[in-house]
Amino acid sequence: MIDGLIAGKIHGQPTQRTSKAGKPFALCKVRVVTGAEDSIFVSVIAFDSDPVNAILAMNQGDSVALSGNIKPGVWTDNQGNAKPTLDMTAHQVLTAYHVTRKRRAVAKEDGPDGRTSKPVAMPAQPEFDDDLNF
Repeated sequence: MIDGLIAGKIHGQPTQRTSKAGKPFALCKVRVVTGAEDSIFVSVIAFDSDPVNAILAMNQGDSVALSGNIKPGVWTDNQGNAKPTLDMTAHQVLTAYHVTRKRRAVAKEDGPDGRTSKPVAMPAQPEFDDDLNF
């Protein structure tokens, strides 16, 4: 297995199933763009409650980033062409909702409109010596 990070868009509607032991898990497909016109579909499964809940809260077309174990493979289409495939067991899921929530937590918002009332200090620009030639 390979530890990996993928980012793409949900393809189809995520589904929930139950294992033989009675534990729920989630399945989804993620379309990942690999080039100007190429993409690959990643089959994703999640067992832990946080990733399962995050996946099930998403709809087709939602942007998502996932980390977990990736297993590469190959399948053959109807014309006999070999195509790559990836299967992922997701351990972490990051959605647009999570990004917004994390930004708020880091900024420690205290303004009524959800923005910080404290100005953010920008780092000073380095001064360059005009005598140096680069």
